Amino acid sequence: MGELVLAAREGDEEAWRAIVLRYVDLVWAVARGHGLDHCDAADVTQTTWLRLYEHLPRLRDPERVAAWLATTARRESLRLQGRRRQLQLVACFESEATPVAAGDAVPGLSPTELVAAVDRDERLWLAFSELPTPCRTLLRALMADPPPSYAELSVALGMPVGSIGPTRARCLDRLRATLLGLGGPS
Repeated sequence: MGELVLAAREGDEEAWRAIVLRYVDLVWAVARGHGLDHCDAADVTQTTWLRLYEHLPRLRDPERVAAWLATTARRESLRLQGRRRQLQLVACFESEATPVAAGDAVPGLSPTELVAAVDRDERLWLAFSELPTPCRTLLRALMADPPPSYAELSVALGMPVGSIGPTRARCLDRLRATLLGLGGPS
């Protein structure tokens, strides 16, 4: 990754695009993991990429760009939350939609199947929203395509590599239990 950062410093747009594609889901997961709604998470994500662009020439360790991005997204999230509390602004409205609309993933669904898929997805995201922030952050990061490596997650989330898998399993167990409590499938 360090070579991409160095190339981006020199103005290589393809290198910049590769960095963004590799880490956009990580930045988004950190912002959403702080409980930000869709609009605020989008603002934090945009600000984080702007900060990277501004600091690119001064990054001391290009190999640690994932940690730098996660830390910056975390700080921007906290900064935004502080401003929101101070000003008591009304948050933008968001419908907690699924990442892929029901019916898009499986073409040819009947209306009954579509309604069932939407209901299932709504229960899943409701159960997901009830997870503790660390679980939501970890699981969102692992849903990225491609997912970050455990080493990158370790740095970004401040979690030992050896505890990521067991923590993931506990978070999924908790999600499954919450989903079952909402009448969803296991």
